[in-house]
Amino acid sequence: MSKSFVQLHNVNKSYWRDTLEIPVLHNINLDVPEGEFVALMGPSGSGKTTLLNLIAGIDRPSSGEVSVNGESVSRLSESALARWRSRNIGFVFQFYNLMPVLNAFENVELPLLLTKLNRRERRRQVETALSIVGLADRMKHYPNQLSGGQEQRVAIARAVVTDPRLILADEPTGDLDKQSAEEVMELLSRLNKEFNKTIIVVTHDPRAAEKAHIQRHLDKGELNHL
Repeated sequence: MSKSFVQLHNVNKSYWRDTLEIPVLHNINLDVPEGEFVALMGPSGSGKTTLLNLIAGIDRPSSGEVSVNGESVSRLSESALARWRSRNIGFVFQFYNLMPVLNAFENVELPLLLTKLNRRERRRQVETALSIVGLADRMKHYPNQLSGGQEQRVAIARAVVTDPRLILADEPTGDLDKQSAEEVMELLSRLNKEFNKTIIVVTHDPRAAEKAHIQRHLDKGELNHL
């Protein structure tokens, strides 16, 4: 049995609008073993993205504990959190978030500019990442020269270029046609199987969730087994 890699213990999250408290997540308990592939499903507004942001340290819980690989993410300072996130988390967004003025190589290289790697080392890692996602021949193409599926694969290459142990994907197929969606989920599955990446995907698409080993369902801020 793999050791626990992501743990949420009695996590609650609320937002405040003036004096009105808006509860989003209620008493969330989640345990993800290392090397696992988990799909978080649920309707819009159920709290899926908020949950993903808590795991990534982008947001903080109102109460409870979030830990990744034994590190208490919810207790880190902002500067320590930024350093931790750059080393440990690869984030994939629904709308790719690529820089339109940069080509595929330059977009994937962005996270490495914050490291101490020299130019040759950065090039080697970028080329490896683009090769993994099947786009080694597109590295000089700009986002507007790529299909939606190719853009998302560039975004995945950017997420894995620092070799993070945890990949978080927020509706990665939400803006893609059926074939491109299947290719993206197959790629995530390969990253899980061949590179032992722990992957948590937020999706409302049952076909996308089928690639995961574990499916959990969020509804009205509560997490249930499927």
